Amino acid sequence: MSLLLLVPAAVLADSGNSSGGQEPRSASEWLEQLGPALNMTSYRGVFVYSRGAQVQSLRIVHRYREGRVEERLVLQDGAGGEIVRKGMDVVCVLPDQGRVRLDDVIPSGPFAEAFSTQFMPVGQWYRPERVGEDRIAGYDVVTIALRARDENRYSYRLWLEKNTGLLIKSHVTDTDGRVLEHFQFTSLDITDDISDDELKVQTSGREIARTLGPKEGDHSSVGRMNGWTLDWRPAGFEPAAAPRSGNGKAVAFSDGLAAFSVFVEPVGRLKMPTGVSRVGATTIYMREVSVGERTFLIAVVGEVPPPTARKVAESVQIDNELSAEMPGS
Repeated sequence: MSLLLLVPAAVLADSGNSSGGQEPRSASEWLEQLGPALNMTSYRGVFVYSRGAQVQSLRIVHRYREGRVEERLVLQDGAGGEIVRKGMDVVCVLPDQGRVRLDDVIPSGPFAEAFSTQFMPVGQWYRPERVGEDRIAGYDVVTIALRARDENRYSYRLWLEKNTGLLIKSHVTDTDGRVLEHFQFTSLDITDDISDDELKVQTSGREIARTLGPKEGDHSSVGRMNGWTLDWRPAGFEPAAAPRSGNGKAVAFSDGLAAFSVFVEPVGRLKMPTGVSRVGATTIYMREVSVGERTFLIAVVGEVPPPTARKVAESVQIDNELSAEMPGS
């Protein structure tokens, strides 16, 4: 799973009420607003995120000001830790090295980087339907169901705050309707009154600094499969930002809602287990393939069903040139 990013997002302010004789907005109209204005609402709150047997509670402060997103995400469980983002610069503080893995605490699905940077017409791949209204964390919400049009992706249910469109709750479900991942605010304050002090790093510990997006002058990080090809991927999944991948090559794909990454790396001395595993909606499928005298590990990681991940991994073709140029372990 990509380390990057991030957090609940919002849409352009719109009352969403049906008063004054106006017809309620359709599911497609809610979704049209969800993508373009992600991150443009300021708020603070606490949310719970669960996938499989893992349940985590996180506190967040999120501010959008003068075209820049700033936020602070604090782990409420275990050893703690926090992530502070200002624009494209991110600082992660891990107070207890070895116990906190960022890949384990950053939610996927609507929180993935691909979702926030490349929102696509999801109506082609999901059947959107407005299924009701509710009240969550003190706010009135509208409920949108996104049912997958094929077996290669999961379905979603989104609860959006009526005035701002902020995502307050979400479910990821399989073909049998079982909830694989669940996100929900337990307390929430949508407000523009967020001070600079609330966005400062306050945890002591080992810091990891990262900059989001490709480095200046790097034109190969989005959508280029250098030295390998993908003969099949589910309809609608287009190349997005590439995650970092050690000695290997990696490309991420998104359909505008879900995302998965394909990693191609030379096998080192440490033998990695192959086959499939799943935590919540996140599938990890790994296989080895030999090209010439080299053996490569192919990994597909993301929010797709295991059969989809396997089919993607088995469609990877590695060029002989890549085998020759890859550094040794």
